[in-house]
Parts: sequence; C-alpha cells; structure tokens
Amino acid sequence: MKFAPERSEAQTIRGYGPGWIAVESEKITHSVILASDGLRLDWDCARFEDLGPGHFATLVAQLAAASAAQANERPVEVLLLGSGSRHRFVPAAWLQPLVAMGLALETMDTAAACRTFNVLAHEGRKVVAALVLETPPS
Repeated sequence: MKFAPERSEAQTIRGYGPGWIAVESEKITHSVILASDGLRLDWDCARFEDLGPGHFATLVAQLAAASAAQANERPVEVLLLGSGSRHRFVPAAWLQPLVAMGLALETMDTAAACRTFNVLAHEGRKVVAALVLETPPS
C-alpha cells in the first residue's frame, strides 16, 4: 500500500508491503525501530519467532538513552510493536523493563503498526514503532 503525500515534520512511513516499508525516500527490507523524531535503528530479527528478551532490552536501552538526552521531557508517549504478517503477543516477562520505565506496548500486525505510527506522528505525538519485517516466502 502506498500512502498519499502529506506535509509533516515527523518521520513517517510512506508505504509498506510484505517484507518492506518505505521511510521517507528509503525502502527498508529488515526489521527496524523507528521514532517520529527521526530515530531509525536496525532491529536484529528476521521473523517474529526470532524475538527474545534481548530484543526488548535493546529497545529499552535506546529509549533510556533518548530519555537522558531530552532531560525531563518524556521521549515516548506511545510504543508500538508490529509483529509481522499477523497479530501476535510476546511473553509478558519480556516487557518488564518497559513497564519499569512506565511504558506499555501496543501490539498489532506490522501493516496496522505502520498506519497507527503515521496517524500518531502526524498528530505530533512522540511515537516509537518496533517493526518486524518478515521476508515473504519464495
């Protein structure tokens, strides 16, 4: 699906499909962490089943660094997990570091996470999306 162009100061997802997203003018074909403020990090998981507690520890470390850089300002209002081609949940124990930061994770399939990310970013919300981009079967 391709989105209609709109003006926004926030980083936005311009399109998506099986195994890819377009962020601004770049096509990304691997899992990624995106923030509306421009943060973009590779996320080392090729499919949902590859996820483990370490992936969420990486996410927490990045969010903590952003929080420290922005002093008392809360760096994230909404945290999304795009779980791939279908909606799946991670074990609650993996989310404890997020809970300790006062964050909840909204889980949905990756396509829905892309759409939600854009809506929230266009509203000026501080949103982060951890998106699993699964390689489509050959």
